[in-house]
Amino acid sequence: MILVTAGEMQEMDRRTIETHGIPGLELMEKAGRGATRVLLDQFDAHTKAGVGIICGKGNNGGDGFVIARCLAEKGIAVSVYLLAKTAALKGDAAANYNRLAPLNVEIIEIPDEDAFSKIKPRLSDHGLLVDAILGTGLTSDVRGLFKTVINFINELNRDGVAVFAVDIPSGLNADTGQPCGTCIRAQGTATFGLAKIGHFTYPGAEYTGSLEIIDIGIPGSVVQAVGPKQSLLTSAQIRTYLQPRSPDAHKGRTGHLLVIAGSPGKTGAAAMTAVSAMRAGAGLVTLGIAKSLNPILEAQVLEVMTAPLPESQNGILAAGALDSIKKLAAGKTCLAIGPGIGQARGTQSLARKIISQSRIPVVIDADGLNNLAGQTQLLKRLKAPAVLTPHPGEMARLMDVTPAEIQQNRLQCARNFATNFKVHLVLKGAATVIAHPDGSAYINSTGNPGMASGGMGDVLTGVLAGFITQGFTPEAATHAAVYLHGAAADTLAKTIGPVGYLAGEVMNAIPGEIKKILETKPTA
Repeated sequence: MILVTAGEMQEMDRRTIETHGIPGLELMEKAGRGATRVLLDQFDAHTKAGVGIICGKGNNGGDGFVIARCLAEKGIAVSVYLLAKTAALKGDAAANYNRLAPLNVEIIEIPDEDAFSKIKPRLSDHGLLVDAILGTGLTSDVRGLFKTVINFINELNRDGVAVFAVDIPSGLNADTGQPCGTCIRAQGTATFGLAKIGHFTYPGAEYTGSLEIIDIGIPGSVVQAVGPKQSLLTSAQIRTYLQPRSPDAHKGRTGHLLVIAGSPGKTGAAAMTAVSAMRAGAGLVTLGIAKSLNPILEAQVLEVMTAPLPESQNGILAAGALDSIKKLAAGKTCLAIGPGIGQARGTQSLARKIISQSRIPVVIDADGLNNLAGQTQLLKRLKAPAVLTPHPGEMARLMDVTPAEIQQNRLQCARNFATNFKVHLVLKGAATVIAHPDGSAYINSTGNPGMASGGMGDVLTGVLAGFITQGFTPEAATHAAVYLHGAAADTLAKTIGPVGYLAGEVMNAIPGEIKKILETKPTA
């Protein structure tokens, strides 16, 4: 599913009107009528107590006027609250305001906070409030009358009044999913043309509620010409990557992964990374581990081969292990490095050399990433494709910023890093973001809060590396791994419970999720 920025959507609207000759008034009519259908589908019971539509003076308000007319035509009691003077209305919004006159729809002007204070008690009488205040172009904090109104609507929402948003909840940044100071919290939203990034990134998804996309007639050629480069990952896309194996397949044809992981107290990270790769279908996996830990790992992983490596102290990989690892990498199809290896000085130097000298695709996670902090320039000199899988804290260390700064615009941070360093980047978290060197970016649609527990990242690293090992491109591998990892957790949340399932259980559920995708018929 294509996702757009506010600017991209505005450009599509402009081209549709100016190049294809479709009037803006027609687009607004389709938007309003489509939103009315969604409103009645989702909130019909709430309309019995009457609907209050709160409109701004722009096109978002114009959409609200169309909804008011459609509801009035169906005999539903509706009141319009205009947060401006009528004289401030222009263009298509003014035209649709005037179309309300023959229907005798009640319209109440609220040009300032004094006027709003007098009308506040009436808003609580409605069973449903429709937010048509601000559109997708908002980037600065909401202030004044709008802030007062939005906060009051949210209070009524908490008291049981349903709220439906037009295009995007007012106050939500369409590009980042961040509230602009304050934001409408809706149970449902109808958006127009294409979904926006902010509908699916967090916390935007929570403010949006259930989302419906209304086709308003934007030509496909316009979408293609504008060329949005971000999408939502769906099962249909993952289906294009997964193919049934040939009957004569054998382990020699399904790749051989080398995993460099583990240190004292973190052998589980190494084990889960290695086994997860096999759960994703990798034919062979060799786990390189400090030699004193090798007996422990041999007992933990039955199907995975282990290779004892030189250590500087008990269980800590030595800088001198580089030659041994180079020999192990010969004939392998992918390298995964980082889970649990620690940040000792020798290990840090070793990790940087392994990453910079690898001639096979490398997946870098956890301490592999931490050991790159302050040395990210070496990523520009890599000899093979690299996939980085940071959580926000690791991403912050790589970029020398705070985690809060990363979270303010996750997609743009990931995209900037991926294009600057020519790597593939998986920024983990709610609605995981995947960014590629060409600037394309994807938001994952699977996963849940129960994944906030130890070991989940190790499983993702293994699954991702397992797909690359089998010959998937880094793009396909990141998409499939992130989606299936979240889907496995979603299945466990339903069958076991929303919290308390373990990373190892997610790992073991991966084959079942692959089976589901393979059994789904390809879309035409």
